[in-house]
Amino acid sequence: MSQPMTAGVLLFHEVEVLDFAGPFEVLTRSTDEAGRPCFQAFMLGPTPEVECMDRLVVRPHFTLEEAPDMDILVVPGGPGARVPENLEPMLSFLKMQAERVKVLASVCTGSYWLARAGLLDGLSATTHPMRLRNFAAAFPSIKVVHEKIVDLGNIITAGGVASGVDLGLHLLERFYGEEVRKREAVRLDGPWK
Repeated sequence: MSQPMTAGVLLFHEVEVLDFAGPFEVLTRSTDEAGRPCFQAFMLGPTPEVECMDRLVVRPHFTLEEAPDMDILVVPGGPGARVPENLEPMLSFLKMQAERVKVLASVCTGSYWLARAGLLDGLSATTHPMRLRNFAAAFPSIKVVHEKIVDLGNIITAGGVASGVDLGLHLLERFYGEEVRKREAVRLDGPWK
């Protein structure tokens, strides 16, 4: 690809830090065989500043109203996804983006946002392994599965807090190939192969 894909990472009150930082790290740092960035990644939020878990304050690059066009939207989880505040702006934004982006992806309990927006009805999805039963009870129209990544083409769900890194690597392989993914996994120097 000659131009990097655009990828937004959505923030909200009480978002889990690793849920958004993991995929953001992969998406912003990965390069193709020629050393060109694979993605142009940015953060979006409902307000100019977002207070994440443990009082970390982050200034997103764009508010929801300012959101540029993007190829991929990543929706992290955290307490603010399970018991959210100010639902309507986020749900409207997600429904609108679901019709525009190539891939709408969730990390961990970010799947709760997609489920509330009706975007997972009748589909298979995953979430944090400790939340699978709760997720299934709350959203009976979803086939809940215990997997690390569930890729349905235009919707991907990833299960677990650190699964944001797995998701980022999955997106790398899907759009740029196995070798690019492997190179980024080596740079991360973790359990990813």
